[in-house]
Amino acid sequence: MAESQSILPRIIYVFSGKRKSGKDFVTMLLQKRFGSRSIILRLSGPLKEQYAKQHNLDYNRLLDATEYKEQHRAAMIKWGEEMRKKDKGYFCRLAIREAENHHDVWIISDARRKSDIEYFKKEYPKQMVTVRVEADLEIRMRRGLVPTKGIDDAPSECGLDKYSPWDVMIRNNGGQEQLHLEKQLEILAFMAERTEKDDGDDKAR
Repeated sequence: MAESQSILPRIIYVFSGKRKSGKDFVTMLLQKRFGSRSIILRLSGPLKEQYAKQHNLDYNRLLDATEYKEQHRAAMIKWGEEMRKKDKGYFCRLAIREAENHHDVWIISDARRKSDIEYFKKEYPKQMVTVRVEADLEIRMRRGLVPTKGIDDAPSECGLDKYSPWDVMIRNNGGQEQLHLEKQLEILAFMAERTEKDDGDDKAR
């Protein structure tokens, strides 16, 4: 029996943004435009899963925005940094396992370091689109952000602050900027359509 053909992603959106910038909200809106052909992948997912296993914690509670997660956030960040020093692509490889051969649109919702972007740029140079979601500090605090030393000034939050250039920048303050958000989502969706057209043109030659 012949092996099933591997399905490569047509496009990979790599999102970055600070806490409470609304990157999860934005990525969910983008996924709705693609439906079942797309999947949201969180690099923090396998990190939390592996950390929970090694420290006998409740993995599901580490996934939600509760006090339980906040209690373990600092130690989990430190552990994650130690793992990345050993293998920069470790969590990226774990995160994409469930997407491989099943979805052709990948939405990475939480890139935090240059090494995350470098991994996808190296492995999928033609498919990657980088997206930065930004919101004013005042807005982020209204959404529940409590600035915390050791967290908000750590590499997990600041690692991509000076990265450039981003393929797409999204302001997500809400209110009057909602129209801007919708336009940027249209641009992102168009990028996927363009890759489909380019593939079709290549096959027709």
